Amino acid sequence: MQKLSSHVLASVAVSWFVATAGFAEPKTPTKPNILFIAIDDQNDWVGPLKGHPLVKTPNLDQLAARGTTFTNAHCQAPICHPSRTSLMLSLRPTTTGIYGMSPWFRTLDRWKDRVTLPQHFKANGYRTLTSGKVYHGAPKEAKAREKEFDIWGPSQGTGVKPAKKLVPVPDGEDLGSMEWGVFPHNDEDKGDYKLASWAIEQLRTAPKDQPFFLSVGFFLPHVPCYITQPWYDLYPDDDRLLPPVKADDRDDTPRFAWYLHWSLPEPRLKMVQAANQWRNLVRSYLASTSFIDAQIGRVLAQLEASGLAENTVVVVWGDNGWHFGEKGITGKNTLWERSTRIPLIFAGPGVHADSRVSQPAELLDIYPTLAELAGLPARNDLEGTSLTPQLREPQAKRVRPALTSHNQGNHAVRSDHWRYIRYADGTEELYDEKTDPNEWTNLANRPEFSKVLAEHRRWLPHIDADLVPKSARRILTYDPATDEATWENKKITRTDPIPGI
Repeated sequence: MQKLSSHVLASVAVSWFVATAGFAEPKTPTKPNILFIAIDDQNDWVGPLKGHPLVKTPNLDQLAARGTTFTNAHCQAPICHPSRTSLMLSLRPTTTGIYGMSPWFRTLDRWKDRVTLPQHFKANGYRTLTSGKVYHGAPKEAKAREKEFDIWGPSQGTGVKPAKKLVPVPDGEDLGSMEWGVFPHNDEDKGDYKLASWAIEQLRTAPKDQPFFLSVGFFLPHVPCYITQPWYDLYPDDDRLLPPVKADDRDDTPRFAWYLHWSLPEPRLKMVQAANQWRNLVRSYLASTSFIDAQIGRVLAQLEASGLAENTVVVVWGDNGWHFGEKGITGKNTLWERSTRIPLIFAGPGVHADSRVSQPAELLDIYPTLAELAGLPARNDLEGTSLTPQLREPQAKRVRPALTSHNQGNHAVRSDHWRYIRYADGTEELYDEKTDPNEWTNLANRPEFSKVLAEHRRWLPHIDADLVPKSARRILTYDPATDEATWENKKITRTDPIPGI
């Protein structure tokens, strides 16, 4: 593997297009292809979102220059399974009742025949392909898989692993896959490199007489984020990497906020600091982000080399964000900005070039947007709304804010200016995102913001479905009659000590 360094990073970016102003229009009347790229646990630490001052993602930067970046895009749930289910169905978790890491939606009578995003394209003449992590999990039976996609490529995976754990585990702690860092191996042995290679081959051999919907789901920077030394060396070994944190940041947040991430394998900030792993974790994540950017660049280079770029809509998205010490935690499972804000970039025919949209956008908007860009029949059973007005005119207004839910009764409303959070016990938070982007000051209890609160409360979901049967993992319920919460089948009372702090 060729060694990289920060002063030659620009060479990693593949010039797979010539950036132009205005619209990029296809030269043929055929339906556009769809290249659908997911990045797991990718927060806003990518170049187009400017979430981290040192991040290096030249290929995403070039894609953004060719297309439109939604700078205020948010997931519907801050964990993998309900987020991805929501995107593929264009239904909110509060509609499906799927809040945890199981069950698979096809096991539920109400959704067993629901037409997903790729099925809608398949029904309209597209060849559909998938690889890596697109859904969180997938059916194993051949007939069930054929129902979802025509062709299945490699599944998700980290690839080669170290002989022993890299991160020390404190006595009595079970951190599961909370692993990160450098060990000797080759990029070519990583699961995501192989995934990009498979996607490249599909583009190289794509039939000329049928449009495709090719989905590619990268695993990194999800933990365990193992990385090779050259990518790690792109980032300095000093505290410039660390995000800003405030020691007393949780003093003005409701106790119920802790219930959403009560007891998890993701360590508290206190734990990674005590283990001297905070900087290593951040550095490994940033390095993994740059590595995935290079894999996306490889795929986009083949798209250009195959003569397909001008008639292919590319969309890159992340399923949820990730904390690195903000609010005293690592991981996701929150309704704050760091956990809900995600990359969302479109490029290709019908998309305005070199544009940024600050209006709120949601992952479930991808389904109707791609369908409209491809000229497919509109569906009247989707909860997402098409983003094509903003793709054609970046200043076009959207009426509604973005809505994220984490288990029944817990919701965040993100408008252009504010983040409003309401928990199942009725407690609230309000943040001014223009003056307080770190969300350090909760304004919900200040009377001068009563009108702002009222405006955002009206966007809370009218449907707030119960948990579906066999819901499991990352599940929280609350009984207002007893004021008792239950996390992972364990009762929580108001006097229980908060774990890990």
